[in-house]
Amino acid sequence: MPRWALGLVFWLLPTVGLADEVRIAVASNFLAPLEVLAARFEAAEQIETRISAGATGHHYAQIANGAPFDVFLAADQARPARLIDEGLAVAASRFTYASGGLVLWAGPDEAMPESGLSGLTAPDVHRLAIANPRLAPYGLAARQALEATGQWSALRPQIIEGANVGQALQYLATGNASHALVAASYAHMSGQPEGEWQRVPARLHDPIDQDAVLLEQARHPQAGQAFLAFLRSSDAADVLKRFGYKSPGADS
Repeated sequence: MPRWALGLVFWLLPTVGLADEVRIAVASNFLAPLEVLAARFEAAEQIETRISAGATGHHYAQIANGAPFDVFLAADQARPARLIDEGLAVAASRFTYASGGLVLWAGPDEAMPESGLSGLTAPDVHRLAIANPRLAPYGLAARQALEATGQWSALRPQIIEGANVGQALQYLATGNASHALVAASYAHMSGQPEGEWQRVPARLHDPIDQDAVLLEQARHPQAGQAFLAFLRSSDAADVLKRFGYKSPGADS
């Protein structure tokens, strides 16, 4: 083979996929399972993952302003649907990849109210951390649960809002909050604050269904499609179950 032809072959090789990558914007609550999934995906597909975690509302604003993401893993269904309506996401790619829940977490030196969530107005609840309801779907679910139990107005002065659900849990870990309403997935992760937690009944808030979507401005659309296909796999479903999520089509 002529040298120029051999050089052309090596010049073309990176476009086949070995040098490919996928940039993923993910809701903070799903960062830990995504890191596990990303490692498995990289090993199987030889595609590098680049992850940016934050509040779903923040990611929506970044994408609307041209942020170079390929895939958006939201903590709700509304923002992916809105991106599709605005011509910024691929309608056919959208699906629900996980369904989550809430837990009430009492700090290591704090008591869980005797009546659980309904007892948050007790004197030993000093500060309650939640994610910002305007930006984070888990924060909105926390507000809905407090409204459903008739405590939102009374607790409002004691509520401290994190930019995302991870920051809300950090307030608990650092002692800036005595209790927190956060994603149930954190109860299934290592390295979390000590203390006691209780599951919040799902009937107290809207379903927390989390949608994934491929973005129209994706610089690596094939890699993005490959990752979304992996997210639908049985391997991914096992990871989601381990972190306390329901995967699409789950019966329980």
